[in-house]
Amino acid sequence: MTQQAAATQGTGPSFGIRGVTVRFGAHAALADVTLDVPAGQVTAVVGGDGAGKTTLLRVLAGALAPDAGEVRRPPATRTGYLSASSGTYPDLTVEENLAFSAAGYGVPMARAREKSREYLERTGLDRARRRLAANLSGGMRQKLGVIRAMVHEPALLVLDEPTTGVDPVSRADLWWLIARAAAAGAAVVLTTTYLDEAERAASVLVLDGGRALARGTPDEIVSAVPGTVLTSPERLRGPVARRAWRHAATWRVWIPPGADAPSSVAGEITRPDLQDAVIVAALARELGGPHD
Repeated sequence: MTQQAAATQGTGPSFGIRGVTVRFGAHAALADVTLDVPAGQVTAVVGGDGAGKTTLLRVLAGALAPDAGEVRRPPATRTGYLSASSGTYPDLTVEENLAFSAAGYGVPMARAREKSREYLERTGLDRARRRLAANLSGGMRQKLGVIRAMVHEPALLVLDEPTTGVDPVSRADLWWLIARAAAAGAAVVLTTTYLDEAERAASVLVLDGGRALARGTPDEIVSAVPGTVLTSPERLRGPVARRAWRHAATWRVWIPPGADAPSSVAGEITRPDLQDAVIVAALARELGGPHD
C-alpha cells in the first residue's frame, strides 16, 4: 500500500517504508524492511553489494512497487530521484539539462534560472554551463545529476550513491548540495559506500542481504556494539582471524561478550567507529555468537 503526503519546509511528515518486502522470483531483495526519512534531515542507507540499497530507493521513489508493506512518499512532482547513473542527458548542455528538468516539473522559468545559477556557481559548474553533459568529468556529471534532482525543490530527495567514484573536491560540493536540500526542509535519503560519509547523516540504516542489520543514529549504532573491539598493530592469525579486519594501518578484532581475548592477541581496547560497528554487526549475524 502506498500513501502520499505533501511536506512543508521543516514541518512536513516523515516519509519512508514500513515492513516492505520485494521479491525477484524466489529471491527476496528486501525482507520486512522499515525506514523513516524525516523532513529536514539526511538519512543514509549502507551495505555491501546485493544488500538491497538500490531496491529500497527505487521503492521509495515510486520506481518499483513492493510485494508487501507500506510506502509513504509525496506525489511524483514533489520527489527528486537520482538513480545509480547520473541521470543526465548526454546530448544536452548543462543549462539545457536543468531547464528541461525544471520544465518537466512545472517550475516557473525565472525560479528555475535562479536556483540553477545558485547551484552551478557554488559547485563550480557555472564555467561549464554550455558544455554537453557527455563532455563532463565523472564528478561534474554527478553534481549535475544531483542539481537536476533538486532544482524543483522536492519534498523528498532520493539519491543512489551520489558520491561514489568522484574526487574529494567534487564530493565536498555534492555534500554541500545534500546539506542545502535538507536545510531547506527536504527529506533526504541516500545510499553510500563510504561509512565516513554515513557518519554525517542524522540516521543510518545498515542492510545485509535484504534485511536490516542495524539502524539508528551513528552514535546509537556504535554504542550498541556488543563485546569489545581491540586494535592490533599486526595481522592476526589462526581462528581469531575470522573476527579481524584491517582498519587504516592497523588491524581490529572483535571479542564477543563473555569471550576472552586469545593470548596470541596483543591489542588495546578501542572505541569502535561506524565502520567497526557495521562489521561487528555482520560478524555477529554470520557467526551466531562467541567464537574463539
